[in-house]
Amino acid sequence: MASTFAAAFEIVSFGAIIVLVVLGLGIIASMMGIFNFAQGEFVLLGAYVTYLAYAHGAPVWVGMVAAPFVVGAIGFVLEALIIRRFYAAPIVAMLGTYALGLIIRESVRGLIGGFYLTVPEPIGGSIDLGSVHISAWRFTIIVITLLVMGACYLLLARTSFGLRVRATLENPALARASGISTPLIYGATFAFGAALAGLAGALIVPVFSLFADLGIRFLIQGFVAVMVGGVGSFIGPVAGAGVIGTLSAALPWVMSPVVADVLVFVLAIAFIKFRPQGLISGKGV
Repeated sequence: MASTFAAAFEIVSFGAIIVLVVLGLGIIASMMGIFNFAQGEFVLLGAYVTYLAYAHGAPVWVGMVAAPFVVGAIGFVLEALIIRRFYAAPIVAMLGTYALGLIIRESVRGLIGGFYLTVPEPIGGSIDLGSVHISAWRFTIIVITLLVMGACYLLLARTSFGLRVRATLENPALARASGISTPLIYGATFAFGAALAGLAGALIVPVFSLFADLGIRFLIQGFVAVMVGGVGSFIGPVAGAGVIGTLSAALPWVMSPVVADVLVFVLAIAFIKFRPQGLISGKGV
């Protein structure tokens, strides 16, 4: 019983991490019509900002709070200078953001010297539930993920900003005629997605350490999760993240981790083949 509960907790906590990564990727893909292949490197930047704060003597949580704002600001600048030119050509956008991600990744690799750098958990220890001991920090990640999901939904679906975002992406010409600054909305949406990736990187760096290729795995899983969940809605990518995160965490308990990773992608490809619209189809893209 204890081992089953521990396994379930590990599955849920890893699924929460995937959801955090996919939230930003899904918002950009669903609302802007492009796949940001630099999203994994935004996760890396969030982890790096957290490490820098800790290395300079600040508490770890200070870096975690700063990470989404710093990465969001970087995303806003990159959208204005580079990404904005790719909206009319989604395939070119994929290649351009991949190249951008490569530049970010190799720059961080040069800064950290190719080492694995550790950052302590701001909330250490474990939570004891009878004979079961669960990580207090992983539990905190689950709670933060739920809060962020709720906040994102309320922001995009229940606020005037969310209404302007949806109006701009549904009909840019009409939005401009209504007095909405569409370039600002595009920039803010991209920055918001980047900030979510930065938050994900900040939260997971105590678990996975900081290394240059940190974001690659989560980018691939995030991309697959968005495709499985369905592009064009808020709920679709989150549902896909839940499925991919659960499979990625559960299968290694019953088979080799390498075989499990391959099987997850095979199952995802088969699902997309027979249901290309994903679990939840939306009208956004």
